Amino acid sequence: MRGWSFPLGKWFGVDLRIHTFFLLLLAFCLLSTSVAGVAAWRGFMLWMLLLMVVFVREIARLILAAYHGLQLRSVLLLPIGGLFSYANPESAERATGARLQLLLAVTGPIANLLFAGTIAGLIAGSAPGVPLLARPWITPTHLMRSTIWLSAMLGLLNLLPAYPLDAGRVLRGYLARTRGQAQATRAASGLGQGFGMLTMIAGLALLALPNTGLAAGLSPWLIMGGFFVFIGAQLEDQGVMFQSVVETVRMKDVMLTEFSTMSPSDTLADALYKAIHSLQDEFPVVRGANLVGVVSKQGILQALRSDGNGYVQSIMSRTFQVAEPEDSLGLMIRRIAGGRMSLVPIADAGRIVGIVTWQNLSNSMGLLAEHRRFERES
Repeated sequence: MRGWSFPLGKWFGVDLRIHTFFLLLLAFCLLSTSVAGVAAWRGFMLWMLLLMVVFVREIARLILAAYHGLQLRSVLLLPIGGLFSYANPESAERATGARLQLLLAVTGPIANLLFAGTIAGLIAGSAPGVPLLARPWITPTHLMRSTIWLSAMLGLLNLLPAYPLDAGRVLRGYLARTRGQAQATRAASGLGQGFGMLTMIAGLALLALPNTGLAAGLSPWLIMGGFFVFIGAQLEDQGVMFQSVVETVRMKDVMLTEFSTMSPSDTLADALYKAIHSLQDEFPVVRGANLVGVVSKQGILQALRSDGNGYVQSIMSRTFQVAEPEDSLGLMIRRIAGGRMSLVPIADAGRIVGIVTWQNLSNSMGLLAEHRRFERES
């Protein structure tokens, strides 16, 4: 899902990303202005209001997560809410606890419903003539009223037990007690996909009814909401399938056993010459039998251009993760999540026996899958 998103910057140490689904919603909001016969800027403002009500729920959940000591790496904003990515395995494991998971699940809907009630109270107090219950509830012609109903509907939507909605996550946690995390997620994702499909069908069915205000107002939002729930559940299901695969892969299965190393006493000119004759982009830096750093081909080239010749030890990175041959690929991915490392040295009894680079990992995984299939058939 990260590949279909773009960044909004880092806020209080947490990367904020917005999914491209929001662009689809923007197109829908702009289209609604042509149907309603109003200026296009109102459609853009309706889209901004939807983004705002998603922000409200996620800010409330972020405050709760910080209060309970959960360390977040990033938040991915979707039209139905946000997905948290944790900075370390400990925070991810604590977040799946029954009590904390329930608190995170109810915080978002409560925040949205309170926000809707606050806006409704302000409008009723300052402009009592505004018809808050008039239909259509969400329309670019009445932006303040739309704010109330957008926030209320998002809160109520997340109370439905359809994964990846908030109540669906609680359901997954309950199923995980007896079925395990992977099977529980797949069951909850299947339920979420079924719910999303039924919601889209209901929205389409409303289009066939006489053009009442209720049908015209609800139909497009039911279709869009069902679509986002369906896609979100499907992506979560794919994520679980990927996780179940990487947990069975050991680092020894995908590591490169023929690789080049560098010494901290190598000059940058010598290091660049070594890099010319290697397909690696990253190199372990070893002193004797000890790994002391990692250096990249690009880093060597930039240092030579900017500062002239020097030594590898002056530019090598001393921050790296070392794996053992029996470590699972899934464990290693969780350890380095959020980092910028593209090389992982594999050490056995302190001796470097291989490396794993993201450059060759996809190719190795494909070949490993073919090898395992051949072994099963033979």
